Amino acid sequence: MNGQNRKDVTPGIEVNIVLKQDQRSGKLTRGIVKDLLTNSPTHPHGIKVRLVDGQVGRVKQILSPAR
Repeated sequence: MNGQNRKDVTPGIEVNIVLKQDQRSGKLTRGIVKDLLTNSPTHPHGIKVRLVDGQVGRVKQILSPAR
């Protein structure tokens, strides 16, 4: 599942994000969502989130769907 729809991304789920400095390489970072930073219902590059460790990036893959 991709991370372009805000309704699919909720705090507590495990995701792969791309950090701003990794956008060119496409390197993914795995983590647990703490906060959603994108307010619009969809975003073509992925919903921007803050992980529990403080890193900020756009969701590229949802690994564990919301329960």
